[in-house]
Amino acid sequence: MQINNNVKKVFSILDKFHEPTMLELFKEKSAFEKLVATMLSARAKDSTVIPIVLKMFEKWPEAKDYLDLDVEIIEKEIYSIGFYKNKARNLKNICFDLVEKFDGIVPNNVDDLISLPGVGRKTANCILNYHFGIPAIAVDIHVHRIANRLGWIKTSKESESEKELMRVVSKEDWIRVNSLLVGHGQTICSPRNPVCGKCSITMFCDYFNNLE
Repeated sequence: MQINNNVKKVFSILDKFHEPTMLELFKEKSAFEKLVATMLSARAKDSTVIPIVLKMFEKWPEAKDYLDLDVEIIEKEIYSIGFYKNKARNLKNICFDLVEKFDGIVPNNVDDLISLPGVGRKTANCILNYHFGIPAIAVDIHVHRIANRLGWIKTSKESESEKELMRVVSKEDWIRVNSLLVGHGQTICSPRNPVCGKCSITMFCDYFNNLE
């Protein structure tokens, strides 16, 4: 393992400008509610997902509440979210598995979490991080993009980035990776035309320092 000494410096700077992510805003929500919100937010904007899930949670706050719902009702509820048909079906199946296999309780380990329909490592690690406080690196498009731009890792796929980040980030900082890099990616370091002129960490960024 080769720890990147710049990671803590970058995190210290990003902390000063950090705005809470969706799951940080949902700090008081249950593990189930966090799981649903995270699953539905894949490839969707938090600003779209948040009001929809808050409305859902008022009506159906627990996994058992979805068992008797027709999937079409769930589809109608989340229609504005991308890939809503697949997500509605996955949500229904997640709730069934949670009730049948886990007594309605969201598990606190990655193997059981990724056994749930539509739950990948990113979602599982988010739940470990944000709800259970278990060190894990939740890699989404923002984390993958920014970690590569900074030069911490050199990966072509999100699926490769978690393992590589575990090599260069101290375990005590794994929980900070998602919240700080996602926030930075949503506000400054966008996929196209990143706002480097307003970025506070350009001195540590390979992407910026290699611009002509």
